[in-house]
Amino acid sequence: MSWNKVGIFALGTLFGLEGVKLLSSKDAKKVYTHCTAGVLRVKDAVLDQVTTLQENCSDIYAEAKQINEDRAKKEKLEEKAVAEETENAVEEDTVEGGAIMTKS
Repeated sequence: MSWNKVGIFALGTLFGLEGVKLLSSKDAKKVYTHCTAGVLRVKDAVLDQVTTLQENCSDIYAEAKQINEDRAKKEKLEEKAVAEETENAVEEDTVEGGAIMTKS
């Protein structure tokens, strides 16, 4: 075993023990408390933004769905109008054609 490795181990243990003492001091607790409070504020802000985003996405989705439904209704009405015009035109041609034939 090398004395170098023993020295590193001893220093690590010493710093580890001093680190534990430092972490248990009042100043360290105060720092950790402030850091934790900051993290909690950030978490709340992020959750608020996520909630707002979800609400906006729901609104956008509902509006887009309504637009598509309105467009589909309009297309059906237009198709129905074209079909009625075509049917009326065919009936007029048939009536006019029949009248011309009876005159001959």
